Amino acid sequence: MSRLKSITLTLVLMLSLCMPIASAETILPLDVSIFDETFGDMQEELATVAEENKKALLIMFETVDCPWCMRMKQTVLNRQRVQDYYKEHFRIITIDAGGGAPIVDFDGNDTNETKFSMKLLRVRATPVFAFYSSDGELLTKYTGTTKNADDFMLLGEYVVDEHYKQGKFSKFRRTRAKQAS
Repeated sequence: MSRLKSITLTLVLMLSLCMPIASAETILPLDVSIFDETFGDMQEELATVAEENKKALLIMFETVDCPWCMRMKQTVLNRQRVQDYYKEHFRIITIDAGGGAPIVDFDGNDTNETKFSMKLLRVRATPVFAFYSSDGELLTKYTGTTKNADDFMLLGEYVVDEHYKQGKFSKFRRTRAKQAS
């Protein structure tokens, strides 16, 4: 083999090792959002859930400086399959648990994001993912980050298929892990 062919082959091999391996999963840019726009009227949000025949209103309570919230956005919520599944089954909004923007709560009372977050769920650590029926009933909540996108998909399935009626998400997750092995 000529020296030129050998160098070319070596360069091609080195470049192929440096290139990222194509993933079957589509990751969306960070500016593509899973969240629906909201005007902060929770009664209106619940009416939209019922009108669109969604399973629940999902509220992600976050704070501006929350590294775990950013981790969820950068590693889980930006996955195409996560967005497709969640948008199909849920109306999804975000509330700044430390913010002062005006909110109309589920009972029609004027409040702000911080008071709403504390009164509703006593949100102190973020993120918190809270799922509400179209009647405003808390179906389940999950505090913190999930392990990965698969775990977040499992959380969605837990709500969609109403497994929350039989027990906690942690038990559902363990049962599923045993079934998979």
